Amino acid sequence: MAKKSKKYQEAAKLVDRSTNYAINEAIELAQKTSTVKFDATVEAAFRLGIDTRKNDQQIRGAVVLPNGTGKTQSVLVFAKGEKAKEAEAAGADFVGDSELVQKIQGGWFDFDVIVATPDMMGEVGKLGRVLGPKGLMPNPKTGTVTFDVQKAVNEIKAGKVEYRAEKSGIIHVPIGKVSFDAEKLVENFNTIFDVIQKAKPAAAKGTYMKSVAVTTTMGPGIKVDPSSVSVK
Repeated sequence: MAKKSKKYQEAAKLVDRSTNYAINEAIELAQKTSTVKFDATVEAAFRLGIDTRKNDQQIRGAVVLPNGTGKTQSVLVFAKGEKAKEAEAAGADFVGDSELVQKIQGGWFDFDVIVATPDMMGEVGKLGRVLGPKGLMPNPKTGTVTFDVQKAVNEIKAGKVEYRAEKSGIIHVPIGKVSFDAEKLVENFNTIFDVIQKAKPAAAKGTYMKSVAVTTTMGPGIKVDPSSVSVK
């Protein structure tokens, strides 16, 4: 196991690993224990009591965070004709069809999110082997396969984040930057918490929200008391 830096070890001393903190305290502690020189990302992690091997217990979707993520996403849109013009007008960074498929097949990945109109999915499907492992394949569940490309691009630019349960039942979601006001990070956290809480599969047995934590890039994990979270 890699040895932790002195800065990390000092920061970790501020966190009581046996305590589940109220969300506002956890966020403030996460900001205080960020040790990197850049504006670190604050991330929420949810360990869920689900069996992702079963189709009726898989969780995946997307949500627009009220205060954004602090990062402007680069958006590529696969569309033709009027829908291509609509994507360009909405501020998509790259718009095209088969020529972009070939470009990606050649190893080009200078984008963060892909949106595709349904009629383009036959072409985009050719990229499944390269986009799938990177989590870039458009999906109707996350609103990235749609004819409403204007709405899709606008939401992504406004701070839309995707969430997906890993094989272990854990969901990791960025909720902003360390430089954000704590209140804005709490609001973003509450939004994603509410969405994941409501996404509980009917087939899930036992405790659903097993544990919740927040952390920063290369910072210590801080446990959150779910009962402290204010949701609608």
